[in-house]
Amino acid sequence: MRAVVIDAARSQPQVREMPDPSAPAGGVVVRVEATGICRSDWHGWAGHDDDIAFPHVPGHELAGEVVEVGAGVTRWRVGDRVTVPFVCGCGHCEWCLAGDAQVCPEQQQPGFTHWGSFAEYVALYAADANLVALPDDVGFATAASLGCRFATAYRALVGRAAVREGEWVTVIGAGGVGLSSVMIAAALGAQVIAVDRNPEALTAAAELGARHTLVADGIDVPAAVHDLVPGGSHIAIDAVGSESTCARAILSLRRRGRLAQIGLLPPVMGHPRLPMSRVIGWELDLLGSHGMAASDYPAMMALIESGALQPQRLVAGVISLAEAAARLATFDQATVTGITIIDPHLGTEPSGRR
Repeated sequence: MRAVVIDAARSQPQVREMPDPSAPAGGVVVRVEATGICRSDWHGWAGHDDDIAFPHVPGHELAGEVVEVGAGVTRWRVGDRVTVPFVCGCGHCEWCLAGDAQVCPEQQQPGFTHWGSFAEYVALYAADANLVALPDDVGFATAASLGCRFATAYRALVGRAAVREGEWVTVIGAGGVGLSSVMIAAALGAQVIAVDRNPEALTAAAELGARHTLVADGIDVPAAVHDLVPGGSHIAIDAVGSESTCARAILSLRRRGRLAQIGLLPPVMGHPRLPMSRVIGWELDLLGSHGMAASDYPAMMALIESGALQPQRLVAGVISLAEAAARLATFDQATVTGITIIDPHLGTEPSGRR
């Protein structure tokens, strides 16, 4: 198969012919029809994730068709259209059995713990517990956009922060996960303030339902939020992941407000200095959000099928494996508006492998 390969942390990714994967016991092989590229992939390339062993194939947001089924799989057949959360639980621990596979101690993550989906094929584990069937009217590109950013935003707002109609939600960062947060919060009846340095991203946020937008450069973001919403926001989302964006999100909250932290803060970037005196004095809730289990997908899929959520509007473009290899090393510096999808078969003849 053709795949994007990273030989060592921070080395230039290359597209190469690599061995085809085989279905593990309990798992499947999926022909990747679409896969997203996001900042988490850049963190892996940069060496911020201890789970990665090089050489490595990145990619964790995917959708495609099952082409091989491993021993013990009962729910899936060759030809099934599927997607999968970026956190795959073991399926049998207390957390998985409780529906919380996203915190499974034995979790597998394509593109991190094993080779991922920047390839024509990918192996996935514990298929019966983790795969999600795609409705016929949900395309592969739309489904791939769900796997990390959209599903993470959905769980952060619904499962963790428990957003309610009429509440104010401040979203710091209007990239893929930030715009997903804007769309979901607005669709659920919240009033959204979107914050970003990129005016184009803020235009997209307004089109997706943000009531107010703030250009982050040169202003006191928390003060601007408190000017718009006396007392501050009920919920804040840090969709970037830095000391400054997390602090801005915390300081944008009202008393007893809720922060849902989505953006990664890897230890290699230093332990963030955060305004914990505000957290204590105002009794703020700081909520981590780490993807979403397959068991939580039906409610989100129902909103997509009904048209209340339209993640396809977030897809900004489709690129090839070669373009992905060229972009990955500088993705942290890119001006990102929406979600970029990779088609591993773009520009090639259809594979005859399976």
